[in-house]
Amino acid sequence: MENKGQKGIILWLLTGCFLVYLMVVIGGITRLTHSGLSMVEWNMIIGSFPPMNDADWQEPFQKYQQTPEYQILNTHFTLEEFKSIYWWEYIHRFLGRFIGVVFLLPFLWFLLRKRLDPPLIRKCLVMFLLGGFQGILGWYMVKSGLVKDPHVSHLRLAAHLISAFAVFGYTFWVAMGLMNNTRPNPVRGSLRKWGLVLFTVVIVQILYGAFTAGLGAGKFYNTFPKMGTEWIPDTISSYDGFWQNVLENKAGVQFIHRYIAYAVVLLVFLIWDKARKMQLSASQSSSVNLLVVIVLIQFLLGIFTLVWSVPVVMGVLHQTGAFFLFASCLLFLHRTRA
Repeated sequence: MENKGQKGIILWLLTGCFLVYLMVVIGGITRLTHSGLSMVEWNMIIGSFPPMNDADWQEPFQKYQQTPEYQILNTHFTLEEFKSIYWWEYIHRFLGRFIGVVFLLPFLWFLLRKRLDPPLIRKCLVMFLLGGFQGILGWYMVKSGLVKDPHVSHLRLAAHLISAFAVFGYTFWVAMGLMNNTRPNPVRGSLRKWGLVLFTVVIVQILYGAFTAGLGAGKFYNTFPKMGTEWIPDTISSYDGFWQNVLENKAGVQFIHRYIAYAVVLLVFLIWDKARKMQLSASQSSSVNLLVVIVLIQFLLGIFTLVWSVPVVMGVLHQTGAFFLFASCLLFLHRTRA
């Protein structure tokens, strides 16, 4: 049952969740269109206003021309081509600033109106810390591609992405707590433990999805279910060290990402099989069924994204599927909490 008098706060938190989701989608488009290195400066205020005329455009274009990406990859770029990548990165950064405003101003209003109790205030402060850290990681990621190599570090990309999921996840969890303050039906047995295992594996899979994207590993072995003509190609261990194969080898990273996907699907169906033998509430059962639907959609999106060599639309849809799978795991864990 929803807490009375909390509707405004719940709407505020869910709006923040939606905007973080939108931020991840725009971030995916920015990455897939190779737009992330088009803005070479990090100005919290000045950078909030886009170039308005040709004279304004010349300054960011000239700065971009000093970057490794332009000098190594895009020397042919005209001003119009630069604009096409600049706008995606601008929208991405502007949305980040807008999210900060959406979180801060209502928080201050609710605080002044004494609508927030001390525990909720502490939770909101955690949200601000997570959001600020996520922004810092974003610049740290972009900075890695402005030095010598015109590519951002896939490890920093993964950290930036997982921090966005953390902001969304924590905010969504707090909002769910306000929407439903009744004690859920007790869930006995190992169902919740398997849910925690699933949630952990999904986080690892999201990390490897970021590694795959950052390394461009989805452009290779565009066959399914085998990688080329083999189930386990020799190239997955072509690097000298174990961690290099696990974290930097494109074939190795794609191999791990593929097989974690199988593990996620198996875990979801294991949870579904256990749940159908238990007396669960309607909301608990629906959260399990939602997991099944979303994991199947996400698995199919992954296959099509791979065999079609990661077109922008499929890449964004696959990342969106990961977001919904993450959210559905949180929903299941919340509804089966002790």
